[in-house]
Amino acid sequence: VILVCVIPDGLCKSEMCLLKVFKLQAVYPWRKHSSGIVRVKRDWIIPPIRVLENSKQVPEDLVQIKSDKIFTGEVIYKLEGPGVDQEPKNLFEIDDKTGVIRSKRPLDREKHNSFTLKAFALSPSGERLENPTTIEIVVLDQNDNRPAFTQKQFEGTVSEFSVPGTSVMSVLATDADDPMTENAALSYSIISQESIPASAVTKTMFGINNQTGAIYTRDVGLDREVVKSFRLKLQVADMGGMGLTSEGVAVIHVSDINNNAPQFSPAQYRVMAVENRQDYEIGRVNVTDKDDRGTGNWEAKYSIINDLNRNFAINTDPFTNQGVLTVVKALDYETQHEYVLILSVENLNPLSTKAPNLPVSTATVTVTVVNENEAPHFREDPLQIVVPESVVPGTLLKANIAYDPDHSDLRYEISRDPEKWLDIDRNTGDISARRTFNMRSPHVKNNIYTAVVKVTDAGGVSSTATLEIMLKETNDFPPLLYPLSGTVCRDAAEKNSGLVLSAVDEDFPPHAAPFTFEIPDDMSTNWTVIQVNSTHALLQPLVDLEVGEYAVTMLVSDSGSPVLSAYAQVNVTVCICDSYGDCKSEVAAIFGSSVGISFIALIIIMASIALLLLLLLLAVAVTSCGRRHHIKKGTGLLVGDSEDDIRDNVLNYDEQGGGEEDEVGSHQEDKGEGGQPLRKDAPHNLPSPTYPRRPPADPSDIEDYINDGLEAADHDPNVPPYDTALIYDYEGEGSLAGSLSSIASGSSDEDQDYDYLNDWGPRFQKLANMYDPR
Repeated sequence: VILVCVIPDGLCKSEMCLLKVFKLQAVYPWRKHSSGIVRVKRDWIIPPIRVLENSKQVPEDLVQIKSDKIFTGEVIYKLEGPGVDQEPKNLFEIDDKTGVIRSKRPLDREKHNSFTLKAFALSPSGERLENPTTIEIVVLDQNDNRPAFTQKQFEGTVSEFSVPGTSVMSVLATDADDPMTENAALSYSIISQESIPASAVTKTMFGINNQTGAIYTRDVGLDREVVKSFRLKLQVADMGGMGLTSEGVAVIHVSDINNNAPQFSPAQYRVMAVENRQDYEIGRVNVTDKDDRGTGNWEAKYSIINDLNRNFAINTDPFTNQGVLTVVKALDYETQHEYVLILSVENLNPLSTKAPNLPVSTATVTVTVVNENEAPHFREDPLQIVVPESVVPGTLLKANIAYDPDHSDLRYEISRDPEKWLDIDRNTGDISARRTFNMRSPHVKNNIYTAVVKVTDAGGVSSTATLEIMLKETNDFPPLLYPLSGTVCRDAAEKNSGLVLSAVDEDFPPHAAPFTFEIPDDMSTNWTVIQVNSTHALLQPLVDLEVGEYAVTMLVSDSGSPVLSAYAQVNVTVCICDSYGDCKSEVAAIFGSSVGISFIALIIIMASIALLLLLLLLAVAVTSCGRRHHIKKGTGLLVGDSEDDIRDNVLNYDEQGGGEEDEVGSHQEDKGEGGQPLRKDAPHNLPSPTYPRRPPADPSDIEDYINDGLEAADHDPNVPPYDTALIYDYEGEGSLAGSLSSIASGSSDEDQDYDYLNDWGPRFQKLANMYDPR
């Protein structure tokens, strides 16, 4: 194949080509041995057709193809492929009669550097006369693109005092021309150098590798304290530096090294610190450092050399680089009133070997302690006391509880004492018991009673402390027997049954159960008590007793230290029991007995009793009416003669007489000394407890005074029963004053003038209407 290119004069001078202009020649791609055509297997490969880009001679004939076969008819040539009927279209065409291939528009190698086309030889009817032939068109490069830097501005860093030849950074440029030609052969250079601050350095400090674009140091003298950065103006050119050019910028920053040690400025300081305060700032110290601000080469690290007790601390302010001196332990003026501290400083980063060899900078700080009125101090907080709950009032519980660092007089008080159990000496602070304690108080939690003590010095400064009193349980209360009444079967001795007794004790273990139940020796003739367990016992008769009421005196004791005991009288009803052990009614007992009483007789007896009761009620009613109208005239409502106090109270009181006949029918209650009725739930002739006689000085203690008297009365065996009025001071018999019962005796309504009631006002009007004769 013979390819002939038409190349205008002058286009290849830059490449120093010696091409000549030839005439367009025909190529016979289908000839068997055509010159220039290489056979590969069964196909023929035509060498590429080379076309220069950006050609202005368009359309331009590139090559002519012909078939060497002899046809009887006409041969039509067709061309297909990119640039013809495929994108980019309309770049090439073929003359269908002559087979001349030509370019229609200028080509751009940077867009399409080659085209592969298919050529066909066809008959007029469209029949292929030859196999398709491949035509390769290669676009030749022209230096039509300038090189360009990849960045508008390159940034680099170099440490100060770097030696010549130190690599700083690299720059890069690209060229769109063919990299296999000189059109893309780039060369770098530095056009100018500018220091920041301006004119800080005038000598050339940097060089560049013209082939790689690597920038390096050329000279010594890079000092960040003198120059901060450099601005280099760069140039890149293709054709090995002889072609098209572009410019760029590189900024090189000089980085800091720690070549300057911090220095105190000034080196002497005086500050003041108030005693008894901590964790607060008392002063600041200053340093200077020429290294880069805000870096570890500039930031200072302070230390205190001679603070053995670690009373002070110094930290760095990250914004100002000052040393902040603080008190971390409270100072005491009375112990030491002045401190002299020696400070040292260094950078956070180690000092460079290129730094001057200077000693570490130090400073002296004199701290003067300022005295102030300190609050009193308790020797312990909380104040802890262990005391038995039954402590004797007036007992000293705690002494020497506080002191004043300023040695002033102190005043003490108890600011919280909900039970009012404590007293405190206002001058000495000695705490004593005001009353005995009670572990049952709601203010005692886990055996601890809590109060608050306050102490104030002469300057009015006060402190408080918690007082915790650990109460130890003591045996304060005797056990109380219960029940105090019950029933026992008549044949309990035979059936080994009886009345189950127990006891309660207000004390806590170990001063409560187990309980011991006993019958005094002189009263144990007919009864016995059997211990069931630690809290219960069985009271049963030793012999068969008659049906009736019996009073059995019991003694119950706790297991405390010391042992406390209490007597109690148990009222036992001995009855006839059924098969289940329950008491029968009297009717059932009679019916069940062997005594021969007919039913009719029993009905007559019961009817007679009912009639007698009815007559008794009528007599009482008549007597009451007679008393109301039997008031003497002129004597007044409250004047009259005393009448007998008639009371019908029946008491069955059975002493342990062993089958003796019981006395039933005393018409008067048993009287004690002074005419008082006696209680049946306690034995007689036992000593009475001491009653509170001294009225309280403080009106707020009146409740405690009344409660103490009530508690003493409840445990007094010699007072009247619970349903009887309590007489605190009995004045004896034979009073000249008339009885209140005389209100209803001595005169009648007819003899009395009640008109004066109308003069007493509206409050007595209703009473006046009752006695109005109209």
